[in-house]
Amino acid sequence: MKVWIDQDLCTGDGLCEEICPQVFTLQDDGLAYVKDGDKIMDDPGGADGIVIIPDGLDDAVTEASEECPGECIFIEAD
Repeated sequence: MKVWIDQDLCTGDGLCEEICPQVFTLQDDGLAYVKDGDKIMDDPGGADGIVIIPDGLDDAVTEASEECPGECIFIEAD
């Protein structure tokens, strides 16, 4: 599975980072981005910042997506 965030919809609540900090992070702009290991996918972000969900984190990423108040986290099948 893969995941990306639409920053135009992000409300900056940070729930995704609380639930799964291995995949999500908030930046100084107050918006959430996905991470690929240590690399933050913030240039350009959005669908171009899609990453493969690391093994064992599918459930946490799904929970983050479901709890997101901005409904900005998108999960795609491989």
